[in-house]
Amino acid sequence: MSHAPHTTDDAPRVRVAVVPDSFKGSAHAVEVAGAMARGAREAFTGLGMEADIDVLPFADGGEGTLDALLGAWGTDARTAETTDALGRPVRARYGLSPDGRTGVIEAAEANGLPLVNDVPLRPLTASTRGLGPLVGALLDAGVAEILLCIGGSATTDGGTGLLSALGARFLASDGSELPDGGGGLTGLDRLDLSGLDPRARSVRWRIACDVTNPLVGERGAAAVFGPQKGAGPEDVRVLDAGLGRLADVLAEVSGTDVRALPGAGAAGGLPAPLAALLGAELVPGSRMVADVLGAEELLSRADLVLTGEGSFDTQSMAGKVVDAVRRLTPADRPVVVIAGSVSVPRQELAAAGITAALSIARGPATLDRLREEVLPGITWAAFTSCRLLAHGLLPRG
Repeated sequence: MSHAPHTTDDAPRVRVAVVPDSFKGSAHAVEVAGAMARGAREAFTGLGMEADIDVLPFADGGEGTLDALLGAWGTDARTAETTDALGRPVRARYGLSPDGRTGVIEAAEANGLPLVNDVPLRPLTASTRGLGPLVGALLDAGVAEILLCIGGSATTDGGTGLLSALGARFLASDGSELPDGGGGLTGLDRLDLSGLDPRARSVRWRIACDVTNPLVGERGAAAVFGPQKGAGPEDVRVLDAGLGRLADVLAEVSGTDVRALPGAGAAGGLPAPLAALLGAELVPGSRMVADVLGAEELLSRADLVLTGEGSFDTQSMAGKVVDAVRRLTPADRPVVVIAGSVSVPRQELAAAGITAALSIARGPATLDRLREEVLPGITWAAFTSCRLLAHGLLPRG
């Protein structure tokens, strides 16, 4: 390898970047990063090397992004009283950067499927209104930018609930306001923005969006994701027609055709009005997180990169954390993946530029056993990989 670590008068020094995703259902990214760092430090210290370890818990914009950003920022989650997708009271978390300029929301904290799995799903009336108090809390805090992570939603209302909570009015032909949910959008006649909180227009919006589904049609929000949220065939037809009507009204008001916007169908159409009315940018989640955390600069100065996730498979190299880390790391630096399970063929590993991939399993084990021992297993795998790579990292001469 062409890149050599720096040295001191006393001992060789190596800089390690620890940039993992969470192990879903087993350990948060902050915990995973800590376990990797312990293993790396023990390995290099035992070999007489000084290790400078940069720890950056990462995420791909989906579940766990809030925790990853808070962990990297060193700030605590805040909470607000709001409602779930069915209008029931719930307390939801959100986050602020240390300087207070950037706020982050995981939409599923208010409109997620896990919050409503105790009752039959209501695809026609489920609403994003509960996101309003979270956005309001960030606006009250004076943020300049809102990062919105939208995976795991129980809603298909085209984001109308959120906009209503911010002061917009979705009106029928008789002037009455439409009920919450996507089921009534076929009756949408016009949109009144006179009461919209002006602060919502003044901030920068970035939406973590890793799908390209359009708002309507056979690949749209209702047809593809509606059945996961309890929608039967007739519900899908009603929801798709309603989203189509919403697109028409948004085009009349803003001049933006959200039907042509890739990703507008994500999270039940939530990005559509935010893009049309508030100028929201739809960006791949891992790219958004990398940009916010300054990951590229950190990775550029590393001699060795440790990353990982719960299951490292062929989908991992399609925009997830491992893929983002590899792309942002200089090609001459080794990248090691540590995972609960590894199922990527060796040819794909080599083609992707991954140096090695290690499972935390140290023998036959059930999934429950691996979950119980996940952090010690991660530390062991990090220790082992760093010991193996140490020879190549030691300066020659």
